[in-house]
Amino acid sequence: MTVADISIKTNDFDTLGGRLSRARNAKNTSLAEVAELVGVEVKTLQAWECDRAEPRSNRLTMLAGILGISPSWLLFGRGTSPIQESTSTHLESTELQLDQLKFQRQKLNNAIESIEESLSQAA
Repeated sequence: MTVADISIKTNDFDTLGGRLSRARNAKNTSLAEVAELVGVEVKTLQAWECDRAEPRSNRLTMLAGILGISPSWLLFGRGTSPIQESTSTHLESTELQLDQLKFQRQKLNNAIESIEESLSQAA
């Protein structure tokens, strides 16, 4: 199963503001940084994150681009969330590390066998 498969079947039932806040936190970005990039005041962004107001479609698209998420996830909770993406990336990295360790172990086992064989022939 791929991340794309997970994202199609996963719905995030948080609010738009909750998803916006989580995406900003996952990006490790401050309110002031995002507000400046979107071209709004911090209090406007805070209102969006607290669900007291909603961004217009052009701002919503900008937010999605800045935060590296899809507009559909931001609006409807459908698609890959920032947490799913980072979990997937972490999983791929861990699998790569495991493969490298297995390769190193095989090389070490081969070296040990070679030394043992040399010792048995010398005896």
